[in-house]
This record gives sequence, structure tokens and C-alpha cells, in this order.
Amino acid sequence: MKNATPFAELTGGRLLLAAFVIALSNFMVVLDTTIANVSVTHISGDLAISTSQGTWVITSYAVAEAICVPLTGWLAGRFGSVRVFVTCLFGFTVFSLLCGLSTSLEMLVFCRIGQGLFGGPLMPISQALLMRIFPPEKHAQAMGLWAMTTVVGPILGPILGGWISDNLTWHWIFFINIPVGIICAFAALRILMPAETPTTQLKIDGMGLGLLVLWIGALQLMLDLGHDRDWFNNSMIVTLGLIAVIGLVVFLIWEYTEKHPVVDIRIFRHRGFSISVLTLAFGFAAFFGSIVIIPQWLQTNMSYNATWAGYLTAMMGFGSLTMSPIVAKLASKVDERLLASFGFVLMSGVTLLRAFWNNEADFMALALPQIIQGFAVPFFFIPLSNLALGSVLPHEIASAAGLMNFVRTMAGAIGTSLAVTLWDDHSKVARSEMVSNLHTDATVRVLEANGMSQSTILETMSNLVDKEALTISVNHVFLIFTLIFLVGAVLIWFSPRAKGAVGGGHAH
Repeated sequence: MKNATPFAELTGGRLLLAAFVIALSNFMVVLDTTIANVSVTHISGDLAISTSQGTWVITSYAVAEAICVPLTGWLAGRFGSVRVFVTCLFGFTVFSLLCGLSTSLEMLVFCRIGQGLFGGPLMPISQALLMRIFPPEKHAQAMGLWAMTTVVGPILGPILGGWISDNLTWHWIFFINIPVGIICAFAALRILMPAETPTTQLKIDGMGLGLLVLWIGALQLMLDLGHDRDWFNNSMIVTLGLIAVIGLVVFLIWEYTEKHPVVDIRIFRHRGFSISVLTLAFGFAAFFGSIVIIPQWLQTNMSYNATWAGYLTAMMGFGSLTMSPIVAKLASKVDERLLASFGFVLMSGVTLLRAFWNNEADFMALALPQIIQGFAVPFFFIPLSNLALGSVLPHEIASAAGLMNFVRTMAGAIGTSLAVTLWDDHSKVARSEMVSNLHTDATVRVLEANGMSQSTILETMSNLVDKEALTISVNHVFLIFTLIFLVGAVLIWFSPRAKGAVGGGHAH
């Protein structure tokens, strides 16, 4: 039947090669979102910036990606899925080159924004193209291939990023995208054109898009710059905060009344979707914030190099890889709210273990929570995604998926900014309290009597206090994350129980 094999040109080896190209492209983008996490310390040191400024490399990409995700459907409908896919691959490759050539924070952040703008549509379009080139009876295998690349990326990202940063330079974490991007782009041009989707003159909500960029940009600038500018004691931060709030309100009103909205917020009328997405936002903010902080703390406090910080961070990936297919099967048999709640409770317990880390912790004490977390992540991520998409009408699935990914990506960027800010602020408070309770004169006299110079003694004491303050602060941040995960475990029960498969039309 024609419907069973919609693209007869893509059969046998050509079909497998097309699937490989699409999967590899998705893998490249997913890898790029995690590879920089363990390289922040190297980037900060090389560019002579603070660690909190170094995290802009992560947040700028995430924000740009979040802005572009809702536009994916319009771009595909207006220009064709394959054309957009190839264009995004070329654009992502060019900005990867420019990221690697960056010599300042400003240039690097600008190029990361470019990466995010072109990288944002690649994940949803790669998913759609795999579904398009495979016959319906093989859609499950196609999604399995896509999910595999999505899960493996976060495993290899920290390992590869750490090794490259230690043995080459951080610039190469971006240069490695160039050959992959070029090969995939030309291969897609050659192989995938028969699978091009029909195009139509679609209207775009220019006003809505402008408002989206305005309030998201203002919010992220406020979060990134607030730490260095004393937050709302600074007029610029106050202005950015007002722009973000007013921009969001106007954006919501406009999108609700717009015939062709950039973001279809009417989908939030389904209680199951709203609660699931809100819960996912809480969970992903805490999760992403923790995986950004951990490698930085390991490198600054525990004398880990980027390679070993990457190994430890990546340990959670193996649990995710193992549990994802198991949880996917359980989701069809067990109440998904129960699975999600269990996942959040497990994440909360793991995070609580981290809240008791100290500067004497050995590798296994640090690795065990990572391993357990790997098993926990699929329990909240997969059921929440199913609950969200299963709460909307069939014709709303595409918009709902785009909106869910938008909220998830924004939550990750906001969670990272807040986590780094809290970590730094708490460390300053902890340091101040420790210094005020130190009996430095007596300590200096004792150590001078043992032959140490005063300058060496003061430098050593300062370093010890700094390390202890950073650890106390990271413990506090993980305690906050513990509470957030517990909130998520309770919040999901306000969602109605799923009554069917994804897109079954059981809207609430």
C-alpha cells in the first residue's frame, strides 16, 4: 500500500542511511547541549571571567533554542521539513565554527545564541522526519532510534567535553561539530529530498514572535546579570524585570486572542496538560541546575580535572539508558502519576544525599547519587511527557509537544541561572560567617612557630575557608532542589489520570 511505504525511493540501504543521518544530526545537537557543562571552568579561566559568567555559554544556547522550538511547525509548513533541516544543519555548523574561534565572552555568547537558533528546530524535525520516512508499522523502531540518540548524548557529552578540555582546548568542543554537520547536511540534501513535505503560504504572528523574544530575552538577561549587579538594587535589573513581567502578560493576552499564534496557549485549558507541564518544569529546572553545578564544584573544590568530572557526571546516563525502555512499558500498565511521583521521590532522595557531601568525599560517595539518579530520570520524564500529550486532542499534539519542549528548555535555562546565583551568594554568606568565627591570631602564631611565613599561612587559611564555604553553599542548593522534587511528587497528583494513549482525545 502507498500509505505503508510513502517514500518508495527510500528503501533498503538508502532508508537505513537516511535514518542514520537523521539520528546522527539529533545526536550532535543533544551532545552539544551537555558537552559544555564540564568545560565551563576551562572557558571561564581562558576568557578571564567568573564561573557564573561562564554559565552564560549554557543559558544563552538554551534560551535561543527555546525561542525557536515553537516556530518549528511554521518553518516546516512554510519551507518544507527537509529544507529547514538542511538549513539548520548548515547554520548550526557555521556557528559551531564561530564558537570555536571566539576570543571573548561577548562573541562566544553571540555565537551560542546563533547555535541555539539553528539547533532548536533540529530535534523536533529529526523526530518528524524519522516518522515520515518509515512506514507506520516501523514507527516504534524509528522512535526507539531517536530516543537512543537523545539518551546517549548526555552520557558521552560530559566525558567527551572533559577529555577535550583537558587534552586539547575548550575550542574543540565546538570544532568537532563541523565535520559531522557538513556530512549530515550534504547527505540529507542527497538522500532526503524525496521525503520533502508540502509547503503552503502560512501566516506568522509577527507581533507574538516579537513579544516572545522580548520577555524571554529580558528575563534571561535579568537572571544572568542580576548576580553581578546586586539584583534589584540596580536600575537596569529593575527595568529588565519590569519588561519581562509586562512582556509576558501582553504576550499571553495577545496569543490567546490571535488566530495563528506562535505559542498556542489555549492548550493550557486541559488540566492534565497544564499540571504535567508545570511539574516537568519544576523537575527539569532542579535537574538541569544540579548537572551544571556538580562538575563546576568537582573542579573548583575537589581537584578533579574536567575529564574525571565528565566521567562522574556521565554516570547517570547509563541508568537512563537501561530504564527508559522499561519505564516506557510500565507506563502502559501502571498509573503514570504513580510512576512520575516515584521518580520525583527518588530524585529527592538522591539530591538529599548530595546535600551531605563534604570535601573529603571519595569517588564512590560522589558517584552513587549519580548512578541512582540515572535510574530515576526516566520515571518522571517519560510518564510526564505521556500525561501531557495524552491530555490534549489529537489535532493539538504537535502544538502541545512544541509548547512542552519550550517550557522544559526555558525551565532548564532559568534553573541553571538561579542555581549558580544561589551557590555563589550562599558561599559569600558562609565565608563571611566562617571568617567572623575564626581565631586567626592564635592560629597564625602557632603556625609561625612551626616555620611557616605569615603570607603563606594567610593564603592557606583563605583557600581552606573558600573551599569549605563553596561546599556548604552547594549543600544548601541541593537542599532546595530536594524540596522542589518533593513539590513535584505532590503536584502531579492534581492531574487527572490518563484514560488512553497519547492523543486519545481525553482532554481535561
